[in-house]
Amino acid sequence: MKLTVHEFLTLDGVMQGPGGADEDPSNGFTRGGWLVPHADAGMGEVVDSWFARAGAVLLGRSTFVMMRDFWTLVTDPEDTVARALNTLPKYVVSSTVEDPAWSPTTVLRGDPVAAVRALKEQPGGELQVHGSAELAATLHRAGLVDEYRLLVFPVTVGAGKRLFTEDAPASGFTLLESRTTSTGAVYSALAPAPFRAGEIVVEDGREVTTTR
Repeated sequence: MKLTVHEFLTLDGVMQGPGGADEDPSNGFTRGGWLVPHADAGMGEVVDSWFARAGAVLLGRSTFVMMRDFWTLVTDPEDTVARALNTLPKYVVSSTVEDPAWSPTTVLRGDPVAAVRALKEQPGGELQVHGSAELAATLHRAGLVDEYRLLVFPVTVGAGKRLFTEDAPASGFTLLESRTTSTGAVYSALAPAPFRAGEIVVEDGREVTTTR
Protein backbone atom coordinates (compact mmCIF):
# COMPACT_ATOMS: atom_id res chain seq x y z
CA MET A 1 0.00 0.00 0.00
CA LYS A 2 1.10 3.55 -0.67
CA LEU A 3 1.43 5.58 2.54
CA THR A 4 0.24 9.18 2.21
CA VAL A 5 0.13 11.87 4.90
CA HIS A 6 -2.51 14.63 4.76
CA GLU A 7 -2.24 17.72 6.91
CA PHE A 8 -3.64 21.22 7.42
CA LEU A 9 -0.81 23.58 8.43
CA THR A 10 -0.40 27.22 9.40
CA LEU A 11 2.30 29.35 7.77
CA ASP A 12 4.48 28.74 10.82
CA GLY A 13 4.02 24.99 10.52
CA VAL A 14 1.46 24.26 13.24
CA MET A 15 -1.04 21.46 12.62
CA GLN A 16 -2.77 21.44 16.01
CA GLY A 17 -6.50 22.10 16.38
CA PRO A 18 -7.40 23.40 12.92
CA GLY A 19 -11.12 22.77 13.19
CA GLY A 20 -12.22 24.09 16.57
CA ALA A 21 -11.28 25.55 19.94
CA ASP A 22 -11.80 22.26 21.77
CA GLU A 23 -10.36 19.97 19.11
CA ASP A 24 -6.92 19.67 20.72
CA PRO A 25 -6.18 22.05 23.62
CA SER A 26 -3.25 19.93 24.87
CA ASN A 27 -0.16 21.75 26.12
CA GLY A 28 -2.28 24.87 26.65
CA PHE A 29 -3.08 25.43 22.97
CA THR A 30 -5.70 28.19 22.77
CA ARG A 31 -5.89 29.04 19.06
CA GLY A 32 -7.88 26.09 17.79
CA GLY A 33 -10.17 26.71 14.84
CA TRP A 34 -7.62 28.73 12.84
CA LEU A 35 -8.55 26.95 9.60
CA VAL A 36 -12.28 27.72 9.67
CA PRO A 37 -12.20 31.36 8.41
CA HIS A 38 -10.21 30.16 5.37
CA ALA A 39 -12.38 27.19 4.41
CA ASP A 40 -13.87 27.44 0.92
CA ALA A 41 -15.04 25.31 -1.99
CA GLY A 42 -11.49 24.92 -3.25
CA MET A 43 -10.38 23.42 0.03
CA GLY A 44 -13.35 21.07 -0.07
CA GLU A 45 -12.42 19.91 -3.56
CA VAL A 46 -8.87 19.15 -2.46
CA VAL A 47 -9.98 17.21 0.61
CA ASP A 48 -12.62 15.28 -1.34
CA SER A 49 -9.91 14.29 -3.83
CA TRP A 50 -7.85 12.87 -0.97
CA PHE A 51 -10.57 10.63 0.34
CA ALA A 52 -11.61 9.53 -3.15
CA ARG A 53 -8.20 7.81 -3.37
CA ALA A 54 -8.23 6.23 0.09
CA GLY A 55 -8.11 2.48 0.53
CA ALA A 56 -7.67 2.57 4.30
CA VAL A 57 -7.10 5.18 7.02
CA LEU A 58 -4.34 5.18 9.66
CA LEU A 59 -4.72 7.39 12.74
CA GLY A 60 -3.16 8.09 16.10
CA ARG A 61 -5.37 7.61 19.14
CA SER A 62 -6.28 11.25 19.82
CA THR A 63 -7.14 11.99 16.19
CA PHE A 64 -9.07 8.73 15.94
CA VAL A 65 -11.27 9.58 18.91
CA MET A 66 -11.86 13.15 17.72
CA MET A 67 -12.73 12.07 14.18
CA ARG A 68 -14.91 9.19 15.34
CA ASP A 69 -16.97 11.37 17.63
CA PHE A 70 -17.57 13.89 14.85
CA TRP A 71 -17.83 11.88 11.63
CA THR A 72 -20.11 9.15 12.95
CA LEU A 73 -22.71 11.91 13.35
CA VAL A 74 -22.48 12.88 9.66
CA THR A 75 -24.96 10.69 7.78
CA ASP A 76 -25.25 12.69 4.54
CA PRO A 77 -24.68 10.10 1.75
CA GLU A 78 -23.29 12.85 -0.50
CA ASP A 79 -20.50 13.71 1.97
CA THR A 80 -17.36 12.17 0.46
CA VAL A 81 -15.30 12.44 3.65
CA ALA A 82 -17.97 10.98 5.93
CA ARG A 83 -18.69 8.12 3.55
CA ALA A 84 -14.99 7.21 3.35
CA LEU A 85 -14.28 7.49 7.07
CA ASN A 86 -17.39 5.60 8.13
CA THR A 87 -16.95 2.69 5.72
CA LEU A 88 -13.24 2.22 4.92
CA PRO A 89 -10.93 -0.02 6.97
CA LYS A 90 -9.33 2.02 9.73
CA TYR A 91 -6.22 1.39 11.82
CA VAL A 92 -5.56 3.17 15.09
CA VAL A 93 -2.16 3.14 16.80
CA SER A 94 -2.86 2.85 20.53
CA SER A 95 -1.93 0.96 23.66
CA THR A 96 -5.10 2.01 25.48
CA VAL A 97 -8.02 1.67 23.06
CA GLU A 98 -9.94 -1.52 23.81
CA ASP A 99 -13.19 -1.00 21.92
CA PRO A 100 -12.73 1.33 18.91
CA ALA A 101 -16.53 1.71 18.51
CA TRP A 102 -16.06 2.70 14.85
CA SER A 103 -16.28 -0.26 12.52
CA PRO A 104 -14.28 -1.49 10.71
CA THR A 105 -11.25 -0.62 12.89
CA THR A 106 -8.13 -2.58 13.83
CA VAL A 107 -6.06 -1.49 16.84
CA LEU A 108 -2.30 -1.55 16.23
CA ARG A 109 -0.33 -2.19 19.40
CA GLY A 110 3.42 -2.27 19.97
CA ASP A 111 5.94 -0.71 17.59
CA PRO A 112 4.00 1.53 15.14
CA VAL A 113 6.88 1.57 12.65
CA ALA A 114 6.92 -2.22 12.38
CA ALA A 115 3.12 -2.34 12.17
CA VAL A 116 2.99 0.24 9.38
CA ARG A 117 5.79 -1.46 7.46
CA ALA A 118 3.72 -4.64 7.51
CA LEU A 119 0.62 -2.78 6.32
CA LYS A 120 2.56 -1.22 3.44
CA GLU A 121 3.49 -4.68 2.21
CA GLN A 122 -0.16 -5.58 1.77
CA PRO A 123 -1.86 -5.08 -1.60
CA GLY A 124 -4.40 -2.31 -1.96
CA GLY A 125 -4.77 1.40 -2.55
CA GLU A 126 -3.60 4.25 -0.36
CA LEU A 127 -3.09 3.97 3.37
CA GLN A 128 -3.86 7.53 4.44
CA VAL A 129 -2.76 9.33 7.60
CA HIS A 130 -4.83 12.38 8.57
CA GLY A 131 -3.83 14.66 11.44
CA SER A 132 -2.15 12.39 14.03
CA ALA A 133 0.84 14.64 14.75
CA GLU A 134 2.97 12.21 16.75
CA LEU A 135 2.31 9.29 14.41
CA ALA A 136 2.98 11.35 11.28
CA ALA A 137 6.27 12.64 12.72
CA THR A 138 7.30 9.09 13.65
CA LEU A 139 6.58 7.81 10.15
CA HIS A 140 8.52 10.73 8.65
CA ARG A 141 11.55 9.94 10.80
CA ALA A 142 11.33 6.29 9.74
CA GLY A 143 11.23 7.22 6.04
CA LEU A 144 7.96 5.37 5.46
CA VAL A 145 5.92 8.18 3.87
CA ASP A 146 5.52 7.95 0.08
CA GLU A 147 3.69 11.25 -0.40
CA TYR A 148 2.77 14.33 1.65
CA ARG A 149 -0.38 16.30 0.82
CA LEU A 150 -0.33 19.61 2.63
CA LEU A 151 -2.74 22.54 2.77
CA VAL A 152 -0.97 25.61 4.18
CA PHE A 153 -3.27 28.41 5.34
CA PRO A 154 -2.43 32.15 5.54
CA VAL A 155 -2.35 32.38 9.33
CA THR A 156 0.26 32.03 12.08
CA VAL A 157 -0.45 30.86 15.61
CA GLY A 158 2.90 30.50 17.34
CA ALA A 159 3.58 27.41 19.42
CA GLY A 160 1.78 24.16 18.69
CA LYS A 161 2.25 20.65 17.35
CA ARG A 162 4.18 20.45 14.10
CA LEU A 163 4.51 17.84 11.39
CA PHE A 164 8.22 18.46 10.85
CA THR A 165 9.73 18.63 14.31
CA GLU A 166 13.17 19.92 15.27
CA ASP A 167 14.55 16.38 15.44
CA ALA A 168 13.17 15.39 12.03
CA PRO A 169 15.72 14.28 9.42
CA ALA A 170 16.48 16.68 6.59
CA SER A 171 14.69 15.88 3.35
CA GLY A 172 14.13 17.27 -0.10
CA PHE A 173 10.78 17.04 -1.85
CA THR A 174 9.55 16.79 -5.43
CA LEU A 175 6.40 18.79 -6.21
CA LEU A 176 3.71 16.58 -7.73
CA GLU A 177 0.71 18.89 -7.64
CA SER A 178 -0.10 22.42 -6.51
CA ARG A 179 -3.00 24.84 -6.40
CA THR A 180 -4.17 27.89 -4.43
CA THR A 181 -7.66 28.31 -3.02
CA SER A 182 -9.71 31.53 -3.11
CA THR A 183 -8.76 32.33 0.50
CA GLY A 184 -5.03 31.93 -0.10
CA ALA A 185 -4.47 28.39 1.16
CA VAL A 186 -1.71 26.71 -0.82
CA TYR A 187 -2.02 23.01 -1.58
CA SER A 188 1.09 20.98 -2.37
CA ALA A 189 1.47 17.27 -3.00
CA LEU A 190 5.10 16.30 -2.39
CA ALA A 191 7.18 13.16 -2.78
CA PRO A 192 10.24 12.79 -0.52
CA ALA A 193 13.58 13.16 -2.27
CA PRO A 194 17.21 13.20 -1.10
CA PHE A 195 18.28 16.32 0.78
CA ARG A 196 20.59 18.52 -1.28
CA ALA A 197 22.53 21.65 -0.43
CA GLY A 198 24.72 24.06 -2.34
CA GLU A 199 26.30 27.45 -2.32
CA ILE A 200 26.40 30.69 -4.26
CA VAL A 201 29.86 32.00 -5.19
CA VAL A 202 31.24 34.75 -7.38
CA GLU A 203 33.28 33.76 -10.42
CA ASP A 204 34.56 36.32 -12.91
CA GLY A 205 32.24 38.92 -11.41
CA ARG A 206 29.11 36.78 -11.74
CA GLU A 207 27.01 34.83 -9.29
CA VAL A 208 27.32 31.09 -9.79
CA THR A 209 25.13 28.53 -8.05
CA THR A 210 26.44 25.07 -7.31
CA THR A 211 24.69 22.09 -5.69
CA ARG A 212 25.98 18.90 -4.21
